[in-house]
Amino acid sequence: MVQILREVQEALDWISPEAIDLLEALLQVPRTKIEGVAGFYSFLYLEPRGRYRILFSDNITDRMLGNQALLERLCNSLWIEPGKVSEDGLVSVDHTSCTGLCDQGPALLVNNLAIGRLTAERIDRIAELVRSETPLVDWPAEFFLIEDNIQRADILLASDIKPGDALRAARALAPDEGLLASNMRSWREGLPTGLGGPAAVLDEIKRANLRGRGGAGFTTALKWEACRNAPLKAGQQRIVVCNADEGEPGTFKDRVLLTRQADLVIEGMTVAAYAVGATRGFIYLRGEYRYLLDALNAVLARRRTENLLGANILGIPGANFDIEIHLGAGAYVCGEESALIESLEGKRGTPRNRPPFPVTNGYMDQPTIVNNVETFAAAALIALHGGDWYAAIGTKHSAGTKILSVSGDCARPGIYEYPFGVTVRQVLEDCGASDTQAVQVSGPSGVCIAPAEFDRIIGFEDIPTAGAFTIFDTSRDMFEVARNYVHFFQHESCGFCTPCRVGTSLLKNLMDKLHKGCGSPYDFAEIEKLNQLLQSMSHCGLGHTACNPVLDTIARFRPAYDKRMMQQDFTPAFDLDQALSQARQMTGRDDAAAHLSTEHGGAA
Repeated sequence: MVQILREVQEALDWISPEAIDLLEALLQVPRTKIEGVAGFYSFLYLEPRGRYRILFSDNITDRMLGNQALLERLCNSLWIEPGKVSEDGLVSVDHTSCTGLCDQGPALLVNNLAIGRLTAERIDRIAELVRSETPLVDWPAEFFLIEDNIQRADILLASDIKPGDALRAARALAPDEGLLASNMRSWREGLPTGLGGPAAVLDEIKRANLRGRGGAGFTTALKWEACRNAPLKAGQQRIVVCNADEGEPGTFKDRVLLTRQADLVIEGMTVAAYAVGATRGFIYLRGEYRYLLDALNAVLARRRTENLLGANILGIPGANFDIEIHLGAGAYVCGEESALIESLEGKRGTPRNRPPFPVTNGYMDQPTIVNNVETFAAAALIALHGGDWYAAIGTKHSAGTKILSVSGDCARPGIYEYPFGVTVRQVLEDCGASDTQAVQVSGPSGVCIAPAEFDRIIGFEDIPTAGAFTIFDTSRDMFEVARNYVHFFQHESCGFCTPCRVGTSLLKNLMDKLHKGCGSPYDFAEIEKLNQLLQSMSHCGLGHTACNPVLDTIARFRPAYDKRMMQQDFTPAFDLDQALSQARQMTGRDDAAAHLSTEHGGAA
């Protein structure tokens, strides 16, 4: 459903009532379901949004680089209000969350195609192109040039393995073709197997101590083994899903891996399918990476012609596996694996209750593994070089390397790959950061650390991370950093559960109240209460971590909050007199109020 609606919108610019009528008839699906799915995703529109739909990235790094002034410049040039559609229906301009271009912002999306490194000159040129109704295919090619910005490469980003090498190595682990074919049949049927083949591949993943790179750090071999051992019902198959929906603000490593090492990622997915006996795979690509879709489909097509996807891969009897790409439509919550599966099934991306877990009841209730882009790339190298080789890299508790998305106040933002165990201080030195006040590791849901903690290491035993590494120097207001993150969580809450839906809104209101200078100690107590509520009652991780950036910055940068506490007692956020002041000025009643006050010796 999500893919159908996306394609309808790409053809018509929006999902019109007539299109919904046709889909209702063709798909035999109630209209309410179609509208319900479309209404969930930020990039799907049930009302016209113009032929040019421009969305400015509003991550904190975009703010630091001046995105607001550029948005206002474009709106003034096009005579349009932010969030509105122009009177002629040609264009709309609005905000969106992080677009994964933090290393080359400010950035925007125009009809879901990314443009980075915005300047006043580039904004003026975009306004001219919109006014002249120039088709996007005729816009300057350099506008859409996205750089990889690889500043430090290690085993993943510097890999030069040829397509098929990891699969051939995995195949070589089998003692003979007869046992291999038997193993493949047994895995698909959920029966025990002999040694070699898929079992040997899984053993190498175990020895490597590979853990998921999406943030949670779950042991990869345990997930794969649980999926492999899950019984299949009649007509079912096992599924491999690559989670390429990196929506955490400040994270863009998967963008670079899919651009520079797409074969490595896809090979890792195929290795996983071989290990668990899967026959079908999906890459769930975030909607902000729409511009990668055609290139990735071309890689898949080439691999099919090379017998690296499809039936009897590399001549291995029964090794049948293929991959299709599903494009997201603007929903941060779909980075959570069960919400992602719901979206794959064509539904609203609402996280599921667990158990059951996806490894036994995933896509269409079939055994499913969901792993991050970086995890699959690592799995391919493990299949080629062995688990012991991989485990020797990094630390005892964190094997291998970690790719960091470095952005913010530094001379050389971009992608840095290190063996686990690197210190925060070393990363800061390598990227040319100076006068650093704070580093936000793993995005808003991660941890914010101060200079006294810069000798801590990146690793599961200390600071785990999905990849974001955002730097703030002493010129930055850490309260405003936290407020930006709170606005992000409130915007991205799926609305399914009341604690998160209401709690993130209340948190946003409290931070906005402090921003206006109406704060008091009462508000800090309310933030603590909200955190307890969200931690204990929220349906998924978004609500659980929504207060993290506020609590971290209060603990480490309290003066940024104290200067906004103008009162020691509770002060309401709404001031009626202030709210009416502008209206009084417009109607000339301020003068009359002042006259009455003077005449009667008191307030009018």
